[in-house]
Amino acid sequence: MIETWRWFGPSDTISLNRIKQAGATGIVTSLHDIPTGELWPKEDILARKAMIEAEGLVWEVIESIPVHNNIKTRSGNYKVLIENYKQSIINAAECGVFTICYNFMPVVDWTRTNLMYKLPNNSHALRFEMTDFAAYDIFLLERKNSRQSYSPEVIAKAEKSYASMNDETRLALEKNIIAGLPGGEGSYTRDSIKEAIEEFISIGTEGFRQNLFMFLGEVVPVAESVAARMCIHPDDPPFSLFGLPRVVSTADDARKIIAAHPSPANGLTMCAGSYGARRDNDLVGMVQEFGSRVYFVHLRNVIREEDGSFYESEHLDGDNDMVGLVQAILNEEQQRLMVDGEEKFIRIPMRPDHGHLLDDEVNDKTVKPGYGYTGRLKGLAELRGVIHAVTQLTSRT
Repeated sequence: MIETWRWFGPSDTISLNRIKQAGATGIVTSLHDIPTGELWPKEDILARKAMIEAEGLVWEVIESIPVHNNIKTRSGNYKVLIENYKQSIINAAECGVFTICYNFMPVVDWTRTNLMYKLPNNSHALRFEMTDFAAYDIFLLERKNSRQSYSPEVIAKAEKSYASMNDETRLALEKNIIAGLPGGEGSYTRDSIKEAIEEFISIGTEGFRQNLFMFLGEVVPVAESVAARMCIHPDDPPFSLFGLPRVVSTADDARKIIAAHPSPANGLTMCAGSYGARRDNDLVGMVQEFGSRVYFVHLRNVIREEDGSFYESEHLDGDNDMVGLVQAILNEEQQRLMVDGEEKFIRIPMRPDHGHLLDDEVNDKTVKPGYGYTGRLKGLAELRGVIHAVTQLTSRT
């Protein structure tokens, strides 16, 4: 695997030099200053690439060229936006960046209710708490028909949770859920998110899936023509939020995506933390089934709870079989080498996804949630050890 690191560009407080010192050789980044839907100019891509290469690193993966909501709903100026997306793929490939991670999540990107969940060792993790999410959805957002999305047990707990919150706590919860992320279309207000939710709910799950397939029908042939690889990121969490449709949450969803456009340019991002938040997703089995279409890997672990809640655990200590997953990915790389006999595109870029907030970074307001330096450094070192051990053991058998 190629060890990579997510970098948020020149404004990132973590320098490229520190990333190199962490042992990563590849960079995962995006042009975050370009608004969602606009064309990525070649000169901007080349400037970012030159900045990365000046530090002796390689821009391995674009994460991401965001997909505008108008494309997802096929409304407004979506045809113009798709043309911009297609040309951006071409421009990236002509600049020598071929792997593009993207997602097709409606309204909200990755969602957590607590960005500072304190662990027994006093470090902090990201957490999704179903009770708190339901409390926000039902009692603060007051979404239409929201109670239909939860069991009576969750609703009862949510009511108690909401009653125990003060105004400051409620607003903090709202900010965590709807504040938006770099590369997105911006933050929502309470009214605007309700409007967006209703629009996507009206499309329905199968309608939304078809919108994804039609988008792929436009961009995959373009990607294939320039040897680019699209790799869709799973929903995070991999189940419905706000009653919204989800179409990249399970192995069956992945199966349908690949079958819809059976091109080598139509691939997957294996995000262990996202797929792994569902106990019915067999991550090792998914790599074994879809391995030839896995073009990018996020290695992250979670502790799951019965009601759908989860928190991000130590990289090697959670409900996901990280050692088995690493073995499956390395096996896929070996299979590619045996089939193709070439080094090009054999190795799969991997990054330590998220990390605990440790020590002095706890009070550093410039640190993006999940993206502190020390926690990811720790995760990368642990994963590197697993990769080395598995590789050595395999070579001796």
